[in-house]
Amino acid sequence: MDISKRPSIKYNRKITGYSAILLPFNEDGSIDWAGFTNHVKRTSDAGLTPTINMDTGYGNLITYEIREEALKRSREVLGKGSVASGVFVGDKPGASFNYEEYARGIEQILRFAGEPVIFQSYGLTEQHSSGIVDSYKKIGSLTDKFIAFELGNMFAPFGSIYDIETYTELVKIPQCIGAKHSSLSRTLEWERLHVRDEIRPEFKVFTGNDLAIDMVMYGSDYLLGLSTFCPDYFAKRDAMWEKGDVDFYELNDLLQYLGFLAFRPTVPAYKHNAAQFLKLRDWIATNKTHPQSPERPESDIPILKDILSRLEEQF
Repeated sequence: MDISKRPSIKYNRKITGYSAILLPFNEDGSIDWAGFTNHVKRTSDAGLTPTINMDTGYGNLITYEIREEALKRSREVLGKGSVASGVFVGDKPGASFNYEEYARGIEQILRFAGEPVIFQSYGLTEQHSSGIVDSYKKIGSLTDKFIAFELGNMFAPFGSIYDIETYTELVKIPQCIGAKHSSLSRTLEWERLHVRDEIRPEFKVFTGNDLAIDMVMYGSDYLLGLSTFCPDYFAKRDAMWEKGDVDFYELNDLLQYLGFLAFRPTVPAYKHNAAQFLKLRDWIATNKTHPQSPERPESDIPILKDILSRLEEQF
């Protein structure tokens, strides 16, 4: 893409933020449900939509029963407040699209008045373009609204970034109100913004680019794992953009510095950085993670502590 053809900056726009909630753990390996529910409420109170059972919540590693418990506890603490949740279907390369399991996951979320976010699977992404689009149309028959999800394979081996023709057809599905885009590519996301602006302006392009969180300046909204570190400061940043406050840039730069640290290779280890950061804030009991999730070195903690101090002192 020629840089002159990138989308124009959308000043003073109200940003819609969804924040993928970390699932915290106790020292004994059990789930810190108190820390989880407090963080769900804290995120909602900040004005972001808490989004549970995502990659940040180990959605690909936890059981159906744990996802159910996360939904139940979220609904209890939120009352009628909004919540979104990932629909994950585990399969293997060469598998067929598993409509029944997607239907089961969507039904589970709808029972708790949640909004489904559709994880990819081998059975979904290994189809030809027409099969992928047809599968999303079938998903649309199950719910009034859902969020699609393009996931680069640096995050998960079953992930896929669709060609722009497939994406265009996805945008046309009425029940699909938006799509999270996690390629970590500005160019690909700009292309999607062009498609959205041309054919369906109300469609949400949710950036999943934790290395370019300023994509909101160009018209993206967001569904990020990085925002779980500090939903309060993301909400402040978003309000600054809507008001035209020049301090948006300095706060965004500091949050981006946090993103560069946390989302370096091995990318999935960002969840350990999130736990380290939330523990520094005394928001969760420990910095333990799911036993199958990669970890960061303890030497990251002083850097995270410095970033937190700068956020607290400057904003």
